[in-house]
Amino acid sequence: MPEEKKSKAPRSKYNKWIRTLWKLFALGLVFTVGYFFAVDLNLFYLFGASPGLDELENPRNNLPSEIYTADGVLVGRYFRENRDPVPFDSIAPIMVKALVATEDERFYEHQGIDPVSVVAAVKDNLKGDSRGASTLTQQLAKNLYKLRTKNTKGPLGYIPGVSTVISKTKEWNTSIKLEQRYTKDEILGMYLNTVDFGSNAFGIKVAAKTFFSTTPNELKPEEAAMLVGVLKAPTTYNPRFNPKNALARRNVVLQQMARNKVITKAEADSLSQLPIELKYHVEQHLDGVPAYFRQTVNEFVRKWAEEKELDMYSEGLKIYLTIDSRMQQLAEEALKEKMKNLQRRFEGHWKGRNPWVDDKDKEIPGFIESSIKRTAVYQSLKNKYGTDTAAINKALNTPKEMTVFSWNGPKKMTMSSMDSLRYYKRFLHAGMMTMDPYTGHIKAWVGGINYENFKFDHVKQAKRQPGSTFKPFVYAAAIDGGYSPCDKIQDQRVTIKYVENGKPMEWTPHNADHSISGRQMTLRHAMGRSINTVTAQLTEAIGWDTVRKFARKLGITSPIEAVPSIGLGSSDVNIYEMVNAYSTFVNHGFLNKPMLVMRIEDRNGNIIEQFNPQQKRVISEETAFLMVHMLKGTMEEPGGTSQALWEYDLWKKGNQIGGKTGTTSNHSDGWYVGVTKDLVTGVWVGGEDRSIHFRTSATGEGSKTALPIFGRFMEKVYKDPDLGIKLGPFPKPAVKIKKPYNCVTVVPRRPKVEDSVAVDTMLEQLNDSVSAGF
Repeated sequence: MPEEKKSKAPRSKYNKWIRTLWKLFALGLVFTVGYFFAVDLNLFYLFGASPGLDELENPRNNLPSEIYTADGVLVGRYFRENRDPVPFDSIAPIMVKALVATEDERFYEHQGIDPVSVVAAVKDNLKGDSRGASTLTQQLAKNLYKLRTKNTKGPLGYIPGVSTVISKTKEWNTSIKLEQRYTKDEILGMYLNTVDFGSNAFGIKVAAKTFFSTTPNELKPEEAAMLVGVLKAPTTYNPRFNPKNALARRNVVLQQMARNKVITKAEADSLSQLPIELKYHVEQHLDGVPAYFRQTVNEFVRKWAEEKELDMYSEGLKIYLTIDSRMQQLAEEALKEKMKNLQRRFEGHWKGRNPWVDDKDKEIPGFIESSIKRTAVYQSLKNKYGTDTAAINKALNTPKEMTVFSWNGPKKMTMSSMDSLRYYKRFLHAGMMTMDPYTGHIKAWVGGINYENFKFDHVKQAKRQPGSTFKPFVYAAAIDGGYSPCDKIQDQRVTIKYVENGKPMEWTPHNADHSISGRQMTLRHAMGRSINTVTAQLTEAIGWDTVRKFARKLGITSPIEAVPSIGLGSSDVNIYEMVNAYSTFVNHGFLNKPMLVMRIEDRNGNIIEQFNPQQKRVISEETAFLMVHMLKGTMEEPGGTSQALWEYDLWKKGNQIGGKTGTTSNHSDGWYVGVTKDLVTGVWVGGEDRSIHFRTSATGEGSKTALPIFGRFMEKVYKDPDLGIKLGPFPKPAVKIKKPYNCVTVVPRRPKVEDSVAVDTMLEQLNDSVSAGF
């Protein structure tokens, strides 16, 4: 009996120990399962939120917002993470196999967590060796849902050590759920579309383009190996900045591919001998089509996104513009063609002299020295050298090699900063905008001669005196107030007295050619020939402030001074508002709000907002029709200022065009605003500074500088059938026109010369028929 008791005692102790172990195991299991559930459910809000069902089934990456033209051409992107997802079947199989072979050998065997890797990682960490055990699915969970950010932390997440355990638990939970909801191929596709390859390249499509200028389905084995290698540490293994590290890492990946039978050992050894051949280009926000309208689009979208509480840099918005890429290209071509020739004429005009002169045609002393102080280069040197003028001047006058703009392509030259400024100041500049007058849709916007070298926008940012392109607002105000196109005013010398700042003043306007015909002429003929004396008298008759208010009504928003010369364009305006104002005439008296953005869609193609035309009637339809008739007078009236357009191929099928030239007093600015039945286009040409200009009417008038750009552009537009812009007359009025407007101007015949008296008479009559316009 005592022996039996002795044998049972150890057995009962053993059983008790076993039972205790089972209890501990069960308790641990319950605790572990309970812990995983507690983390997943964020029990008592202690652990922080985990991805919900909707987030798992509809994962959202940070996607760039994209800008498209009306005809679907991508012209720009907004992004923090430059990413452009592609379907899984658009990725080269070798890329997928290289990734699995290197990052997760048992990817097709596990369900989100790899127990073998976990055990190996624990063993290595106990030995003091650092090793990760994350599967591709876990990495995807971390990339997709940002599980280690402040937004996903609960109170326990701020305890050192505990935070890491909780984050890892969330990754495991999320990985298992991802494996339950997606196929292996779908997981790999999502991973490759989200992962960071460095150099602001997120996702395989952008990475392939950034490093190799290729597409994901065209990747070669050695290229795929390099991209997989980068994933371990995008900065350390960046092939652009750390080529030795990148090469070594690529070769490790190639050996892994061989070990997992993706490629043969011989292929791996052979590919390892190849250098990394990069075609490196990092896409920036300003990349894409170089376009001056981007700044205006940016401002609009940023304000809109703030109001909608959307992030324009990560929401994957699709922003569709009113710009037509085909018409935009034609506008750019026309402007460059004409400006290249005009620059050649300008250089010949000033041959041997600098073009910056005062009113007496004398070169402005110290012009370049003064101008350099307004540049970023000077400010940078001033910050560096302070008041040390000698050091600043030495730096400004030190020659260095640089690439400069020329009309024959980029040119390498050795010059100082002062020489560079002197070189660039000689260039003439231009701006051009085209709009659909019935919708306000801006179809083309060319803000300068070359965006890469001259970023300043001459469509909306720049403001210059419009010269005689402002005259139609005087005539429109008069017609709206009771005048008709057939009413007559004498072309005579006139002196207008007025008071400015309490002082009595006098102003005597002159016609462009300084001649006075003395003839009575209709308002249409006077505007067609751009007779300054008639415009000045009409302005005085209806009131300067009436003209100012009428210009405001037509959409001119720039500050305008109500002075006697208001009708001759003495206040600065921009092309943007001039085109909009002229569009009111073609649009039957309705003023548009110019539009650049047509609609905005979300990442799935659902329309968030459609921007419809905003219009209001500001003048009667009769006044609008009569003003189109007046603008046609620049082509149809004897001596009309638009008649240089006859040399362009624009006059088939009864086509009609109206418009108005403009030139400032010293030829600093040349303008043309042209109207057709479908489009309104404004063009400005001039120097960067008002002191840089042609010196004669024959070279510097708007009809010689700006009008040819309009003419060439319209030629190109009419010849492109895909644009749908056809030749033809303006539409007939939809209302009864009560005022007379069909008044023919008869040019006096040249009489037979018989004696000296007859000669004097002939000269007087000839003077009547000579154009005084520009």
